[in-house]
Amino acid sequence: MSYLIAKKNLVNVAGTPCGAYHSIMPAICRDCLTTYSAQEPRRCVDCGSPRMLAHPELFDLSVAHMDCDAFYASVEKRDNPELADKPVIIGGGRRGVVSTACYIARIRGVRSAMPMFKALKLCPDAVVVRGRMDVYADVSKQIRALMEELTPAIEPLSLDEAFLDMSGTHKLHGAPPAVMLARLVKRMREEIGITGSIGLSHNKFLAKVASDLDKPQGFSVIGKAETMTFLKDKPVGMIWGVGPSARATLEQAGIHTFTDLLRWEEKDLILRFGSIGERLWHLARGDDKRAVSAHRPIKSISNETTFNEDTAAVDLLDGHLWRLSEKVSARAKARELAGTVVTLKLKTAKFKTLSKRITLTDSTQIADRIYRHARQLFDQVSTQGPFRLIGVGLSDLGPSSVADSAGDLLDPDAPKRAAAERATDAIRERFGKDAIMKGRALR
Repeated sequence: MSYLIAKKNLVNVAGTPCGAYHSIMPAICRDCLTTYSAQEPRRCVDCGSPRMLAHPELFDLSVAHMDCDAFYASVEKRDNPELADKPVIIGGGRRGVVSTACYIARIRGVRSAMPMFKALKLCPDAVVVRGRMDVYADVSKQIRALMEELTPAIEPLSLDEAFLDMSGTHKLHGAPPAVMLARLVKRMREEIGITGSIGLSHNKFLAKVASDLDKPQGFSVIGKAETMTFLKDKPVGMIWGVGPSARATLEQAGIHTFTDLLRWEEKDLILRFGSIGERLWHLARGDDKRAVSAHRPIKSISNETTFNEDTAAVDLLDGHLWRLSEKVSARAKARELAGTVVTLKLKTAKFKTLSKRITLTDSTQIADRIYRHARQLFDQVSTQGPFRLIGVGLSDLGPSSVADSAGDLLDPDAPKRAAAERATDAIRERFGKDAIMKGRALR
């Protein structure tokens, strides 16, 4: 397949040559990629699709954020068509928690990290599927390959989302970034069977915000000219990294919206909130100087979950430790990385953060090893619960080529378990998600 847009799609309705994007072609059909003048029709003239995208700066912007739609659940529906119109929850048994859910289940109120029994009360007809991290990692690699055909400037955030800088790619592809991004999600849908949403803007902060505006299968644009108007009364919780705890702290200072932030002097925000105060001052003005960095070294891989209700149940927390370790392992395997430091993060009911770490004799990417060391760390602090958050991390990363090679005199069975895990990955990939599983995954 050619990755250049067909010539007819680079001509507007009036037949104007494709060279003058900026002044006459601010609209595109997201299904057939036909571009139009400012007076675009409500439906595409070529294919009849109503999925038209128009914006004054559509072909001037080049920083994008691509986020797959309910990624894990979408993979399961792709691989099992019988699930297509059913609510799907990815997670453990009834005593476990929700890892993620499809949009049908989300409409019913199901959310990530929700206890499974609550999710099933809200959505009793849901199909519960246990996650297959090895499969998700493989699909992620396929999506990454499509991105790399567009630009080398890709900054992955997780298996299912990434920033892309499309600056300078117009001449290469014969089409502006917006057209190529529409083609990207079209190819993802048709060739991989996974849908995604695009946010396009002039910096990373706004691109990520935009990608959440119209999910699933959205394509949203935030231009330079409208930045301040767009942000004006939006809640500060829209800022990536400002979770419930940070939002509560800001609200105590009377900061609920971006407009509230604009009333503060930069020095006062820094004095009150430290280094994050400077970041908040700039983001309130839509200013984000961070570049999309494809070569930024990954310092750590981590995953965490926050509970709706604090818990001290060791069995439940142990199940979380295993699932988090699997996710960290899958991301390490997908990136061909391994780490020598395992970290456990806990947050108590009183919002006290506990962090414990252990350095291994050699690097690992094996879920079993990550889990066993995380559990060892957990046993040191388990009496300080109940907890509202738990997380597992892997750091001091390097190539996986020499991972898990030294062995462990104190754990002679570790190599056998590592071999069994890799064999399990291969069996699941060949025979399906339910071919083999660990009992602790049910907790």
